[in-house]
Formats: sequence, C-alpha cells, structure tokens
Amino acid sequence: MDLYLSGHSYKYAAEQMLLTMFPQERPIYPDGEPTGDRAEISLSAGEAACRLIRQGRAFEGKAVVEPYANDRERVRMEQRAVKLAFYRAALASGVPHPAWGALTGVKPGKLMAQYLRAGKGWEDFAADFDVSPDRARLCQRTAQAALDAKASLAPGDVGLYVGIPFCPTRCAYCSFISSAVGSSRGMIEPYLNALSGEIRQVGAEIRAAGLRPVALYFGGGTPTTLTPEQLDRLCGQVEEAFDLSALREYTVEAGRPDTITMERLAVLKAHGVTRVSVNPQTMSDAVLETIGRRHTAQDVVDALALVRRAGDFQVNMDLIAGLPGDSVEGFRQSLDRVLGLEPENVTVHTLAIKNGSRLAEHPQALPDGAAVGRMVDYAMERLTAAGYVPYYLYRQKYMSGGWENVGWARPGTENLYNILMMEELAPIYALGAGGSTKLVGEDGSIQRRVNPKYPKEYIERVGSGC
Repeated sequence: MDLYLSGHSYKYAAEQMLLTMFPQERPIYPDGEPTGDRAEISLSAGEAACRLIRQGRAFEGKAVVEPYANDRERVRMEQRAVKLAFYRAALASGVPHPAWGALTGVKPGKLMAQYLRAGKGWEDFAADFDVSPDRARLCQRTAQAALDAKASLAPGDVGLYVGIPFCPTRCAYCSFISSAVGSSRGMIEPYLNALSGEIRQVGAEIRAAGLRPVALYFGGGTPTTLTPEQLDRLCGQVEEAFDLSALREYTVEAGRPDTITMERLAVLKAHGVTRVSVNPQTMSDAVLETIGRRHTAQDVVDALALVRRAGDFQVNMDLIAGLPGDSVEGFRQSLDRVLGLEPENVTVHTLAIKNGSRLAEHPQALPDGAAVGRMVDYAMERLTAAGYVPYYLYRQKYMSGGWENVGWARPGTENLYNILMMEELAPIYALGAGGSTKLVGEDGSIQRRVNPKYPKEYIERVGSGC
C-alpha cells in the first residue's frame, strides 16, 4: 500500500498498523502527489488523521495525542495517535475488527502491567485499545502472573539459556538457527567444545558479579539430539561454571519424541532437570508428515510414557494452530488428545510465517485467519475448563489472523524462565549460537548482546571472547 506521511516521520508506527489491518500489503513510499489507493497519515496540532483511499472511496480516522510529560513520552503518544488514526480509518473502510484491536506490540502484557500498577484493569485496557473482552481478560491474567514472578525475585537473580542448534529434521515452519543432524553431525563436537569455553567464561563473569541463575533453560534446536554422554558432559560443565544454589527450575527441550530415550532421561534426572518439553505441534499423522516431522502421534504418546516412567518431570507440550493441512476439527482433536495425556503445561502457538522457514520460501495452503481464531478460542475454552491458567503471552509478526501464543499451566507449575524472557523482568544470559542476552536495567531499559548466528560462525568466533 502507498503510504504518505505528513508532519511526522513515524514510518514504523504506520507500518505496524498496516501489517495488522492489511497483512497482505507491504509499505511503499512514492514520490510526488498522492494518487490511487493509499493512506495519507498526518500529524498536526496534537491530532493525528488518516485519509484512507480504497477502490476510489475515502475513509477517515482521527486520534488525539494524549498528554505527555517529556520528549520520550511525546514520541510514544504521537506514535500511538498515528496508529489509532490509521486503525480507525481501516475499520471505517470495512476491515473486520481484530480481536486485539489497535494493539500492535508483541508483548501486550507489559502494557497491561502498567495498567495494573496504576489500579486499572482489563476494562480500561479494552476501552483504550479496542481489544475484545476475552483477549483483555487473558492479557490481565498473564500480566498478573508476570507481576507475581517479579515480586518473587531477589537482587542478583538471573535467567540462563543454553542453545543447542541441532534437530533430527528441520520443520517447515521453523526459522530458528538449527541444523538437521544428518547433515551436520560432524559439527556437534566442535560446537560443544566452543560452547564449553563460553560456559566457563560467562560463568566466571556471573560469579564475579554476584549473580545467580534462578531459571535454567536448554533450548534449540533440540538438545536431546545430543548423545547421553554429550548431554552428561554439557550438564556437568554448566553445574561447575555457575552457582546453581538458587536454581528454582531446570528445563530441557526434548521437543522431538524421536530423540527421547531412557538413557537421555536418566542423564537429565541425574542432573536435577525439573521440566522437559515433549512437543507434538499436532497429533495428526498427516499434518506431521506435511510439516516434515519424521514421527507419528503414537510416538509422542510413547515418548511421554517414557518421561513419566523416568522420573518426576513436569511436562510441557506445544501445539500450533494454523498448520498446513490442518483444520478446525483436526486441531480440536489434537488438543483433546494432548489434554488426555495430562501434561502440566500446554503452550498453544499461532502459526507465524517467518523469513527463513520453508513455508516462507515454498508457500502452502493454510487455514484462514477465521479458522485459526476458532482453533485458539477452542483452546482457551478447553484449557480453562480443564483447570489450566494462562501465565505468559506474546504475539509475533505475520501470525495467522493476528492471534497470539499462550502458555498454559496447572497452578503452581508455571515456567519462570518463560515469564522472565517474555516480560523482560530480569537479565537473561544466553549461551550458544544465536543466543540473545538481554541485560535489564533497574529503569527497565534493555541492552542486547547477540552471539554469532550460525554454528560454524559461532565455532570460529567464540574463541575470540564472549
């Protein structure tokens, strides 16, 4: 869509709302006089206005810039007004009302937390951003979980992430930095050697600073692609390098059931792991084949049975709404089957088409946004009825229907690392290829330090210093 800005240069704000209301469009900034279908977005005298032209018809939207105390707040309020004006013009043109209204950020819980601290609630949040009541209530519950988690932290508490960027195969939707083991097996040992050096160095720095991990998370990729011996060695190196005396939880993603064995589980139990992920994404064999996962739904059931026999692990299971080849009824059957397995946590993702994924490079027919909405609404209804509570929430670009990702937990089994990571409540130190360290200041400011992205690049560069 052609965008014309007047009186401001808030391109990012305009593009965020463009993506929300017109997800198939991309921004274009033409020179010359405005012509054809377009959005003219102006800012003047404390008011933003949008004139949207669609198929030759004009639609208007306006928004007042709310009061501000300083230049930083002025920019935020002006951007908010620009987005609201564009949003209102789009609604006037007949665009369906999004469940998340005019909200464009990926972490709505951070905004809701501000409302809760100010003594406001979901009703105020819903009114200010035109969010549907069910999504506003959902956001309030996850924001309250974040505030509770924040209150439980002591000075010096941090999160720790260790990344293993290898998987049995690469899924069609995946954009993470992961390599299929079959083509990269020879890289695993050099990678682990480089990671060992980073573990020692960062561990020494964190100890010297008097910091202690309270949440430890092995992610990827799939960490359980490592052999039992490699897993044992890696866990031991982390234990030696870091002060884990304050550790409250220890998670390892065993997301692919074709990597779960009693030998690997015994290693995890011996090192005090408290939570594992067994992530089917779907319980439909046909959809599993479509997305490139070389296992069946029965393999998931069998892997979970191994986990239950191996020890007292809490279990998370992921599902994705909107996968190619899936349907509303198929997703409902997947969720019902997962609930029958009684995991402590269930995470329901909405499919996001990400750059670098096979779905982005080779598009396939997908359930439309309305169908995905029925999937996630069913998940909310069923999980609530089954006694699960939502404890973290985030959104992403290019999500089917503009919906959300939500972590659900049986009360008392919420995963602290996920809350710390998504709500940016404490520093997260990330080790391994593509690891993104977040340093959280006392004023809420965030500094990021990102490791080399690919395993080969990580191996070559990590020796020069972390």
